[in-house]
Amino acid sequence: MKPRGLRHVDAISNEVWHRKTLLKLPPLNTTYYFDQLIDHEDPNQGTFKQRYWLGYQNYEPGGPIVLMNPGESDASTLIGFLDNQTLTGVMSDLFNGAVVLFEQRFFGESNPYPDLSVESYRVHTLEQAIDDLEYFSKNVKLPMPGGDNVGPTSAPWILVGGSYSGALTSYAMQSKPGLFYAGYSSSGVVQAQADFWEYFIPIREYMPQNCSSDIQAVISFVDKILLSGNTTAIHELKELFGLGDLTHDVDFASTLKEPLQSWQDLNIVTSADSEFYYFCDALEIGSDNVTVAGPGGWGLDHALAAWSAFYREQYVPTQCAGGDIEACFGTFNSSSSYYTSTALNNFERSWMWLVCTAFGFSFDGAPEGQPSLVSRTLTAAYNEHTCKEFFPDAFSKSGPATLLNALDVNMKYGGWNTTTERLIFVNGERDPWRPATVAGQGVTNQGSELQPHLLADGFHISDLHISEGDLSPRLRKAQDQALGYLEKWLSEWKPSA
Repeated sequence: MKPRGLRHVDAISNEVWHRKTLLKLPPLNTTYYFDQLIDHEDPNQGTFKQRYWLGYQNYEPGGPIVLMNPGESDASTLIGFLDNQTLTGVMSDLFNGAVVLFEQRFFGESNPYPDLSVESYRVHTLEQAIDDLEYFSKNVKLPMPGGDNVGPTSAPWILVGGSYSGALTSYAMQSKPGLFYAGYSSSGVVQAQADFWEYFIPIREYMPQNCSSDIQAVISFVDKILLSGNTTAIHELKELFGLGDLTHDVDFASTLKEPLQSWQDLNIVTSADSEFYYFCDALEIGSDNVTVAGPGGWGLDHALAAWSAFYREQYVPTQCAGGDIEACFGTFNSSSSYYTSTALNNFERSWMWLVCTAFGFSFDGAPEGQPSLVSRTLTAAYNEHTCKEFFPDAFSKSGPATLLNALDVNMKYGGWNTTTERLIFVNGERDPWRPATVAGQGVTNQGSELQPHLLADGFHISDLHISEGDLSPRLRKAQDQALGYLEKWLSEWKPSA
């Protein structure tokens, strides 16, 4: 299914006109504020201003309200989700709906308290975020004609999210049945996993085989040195990579995995022109700048020399312009402002709180017997150490990070095995987060007509972007199938009030 007609937005100025009446509407980047409860368990705590944005250029009475929750982001940077360059915009275009871009608490400028302290994070939970969605949908008066009568009993609401917010879409529909008429989860990481070594499986499967072979060879060698106990050899290895001043061996191992995690930023449009492939080219293109290694790679000697030279000469100087290696790559300085600052609009700190208290998602080395792109010295304990540095008031410095409740999250919200109906899951084969989605290997929930599971050849949340489907027939088919399900379900909706 294709969007109808031309785009109704000037992407530069955010100017917009109503498709039917041709009346000029407020710019799409107009910010609105909703009085949200600080604590849904204690409404007497008062309210805070939660930001949202509205696109109703396609809206006609009876059309759906598409509620887009971008999750762990400053939502003001994602106004494009109101336009039909994205799937949410196409939903509004096809179904005569309005799109609401909703900023989650503790991200951007939607903050219940004036800081990001552990005390403030008392209300930074999955439950509070879900309750925000409910309270907003039931009480908001959208600033558009008829916007005071579009609650979930008067209009069909479609909840949309990607990645973490894709999981939150599933969790909200599981825990609040009947609140949202339909849902769309793109790359939804529904299965919380403390030890998430599987993150690197799709990367290994879809990256160039020569690069994968050489990375594994180097990492095997690195682990042999790091586990040898030979302090001289370990220091010489760090020096080889330009990281000799890095105190902790595990920080060295972690720094080596950084280029691999840039795979998550790939998409069908720009995959070849990216940090990830720049790194692989440094390993796999020979000294003549022409010859490329075969599927087995060059082997350890060449790969080690090429990788270490790339780090010494390019990666480390770029990432650490000041030259203080420990300050740039070390993670054990408890007094670092990176850990101690509680200033607002710090998405990484707010996301880490959810990682530490709910999801885990530690990017570890693979178990023995499995191919590994990253060092096996990286374990869940390293991730727990980071939690303790960020939030010493919440986690004991000794012992495991006991606030982590990944198992409880899966049991409460269903994880892979959610039974929610009228919920669409779309995933990409090349997404490193795929093992945490319903498209993970070995997942027994295969979906149904009322819970479609669609898999295309995309990366992370590729399906939310129309341009990605323009370059991939499989992805465009998945987008069209999803829109077809929504069209059918919307035709069956009836108001309950």
